[in-house]
Amino acid sequence: MPIETKSLSVDGVDGSPAPPVVSSIPNVKVTEERKPFIQPDDDQRLPHTGTARANIAATYEKPYGTTEGGWAKQHQDKTVLQQHCEFFDSDHDGVIWPQDTFRGFSRIGFGVLLSLVSMLIIHGNFSYPTVSGWLPDPFFRVFLANVHKDKHGSDTGTYDPEGRFIPQRFEDVFAKYAEGRDYLTIWDVLDLLKGQRCIMDPVGWFGAFFEWLATYLMLWPADGKMMKEDIRGIYDGSIFYTIANRRAAKK
Repeated sequence: MPIETKSLSVDGVDGSPAPPVVSSIPNVKVTEERKPFIQPDDDQRLPHTGTARANIAATYEKPYGTTEGGWAKQHQDKTVLQQHCEFFDSDHDGVIWPQDTFRGFSRIGFGVLLSLVSMLIIHGNFSYPTVSGWLPDPFFRVFLANVHKDKHGSDTGTYDPEGRFIPQRFEDVFAKYAEGRDYLTIWDVLDLLKGQRCIMDPVGWFGAFFEWLATYLMLWPADGKMMKEDIRGIYDGSIFYTIANRRAAKK
């Protein structure tokens, strides 16, 4: 069986054709089962897919990130991870208190019990890495200036260790675990959780499980399909406002 290759559209340093990209090998089954996202040569709408974007959640369908309502422009001074957390920083002072998290989850449809559990999990685990000194914060606050330190293993790798957004990693989720579809089912997520696990990483395993469980509960798709654009909106936090406003309008 031949090895699948992908030719690059640029020439090598010396002017000769660049070597082909080998993305899967027939006798290494996992590389055949989980093929990465490769942008077509004739459609370069998302250039440099592997380069992390500091302040926009750029994807193949949304190369300029979230433009609705001027989101990208208004948040150009925040990393994508900071944007993800901003909804819970109600007074925009860069500090998220436990009660802020509780209120935020309540606004997006979590009941009292789930909001309380989410608050305890988030602030119990994510507060200390964000403090500036060695002593833990007595109020278990999360400081957004250092929220990149909450990056954990066994996740999709879409956020880099500095809180930037890597388009290639996001696209790989759908290429590898959803066969290129624009949505994920709960079964796809289970495959993703197993496929992304790192050895000896219980904190990362639990963190990834909690995050995807919260994502499914928040979106709660009637047809069981979590749409790609909705998931992208979670990464930059824009969808939190959409859901909260929608719920407020119903009330």
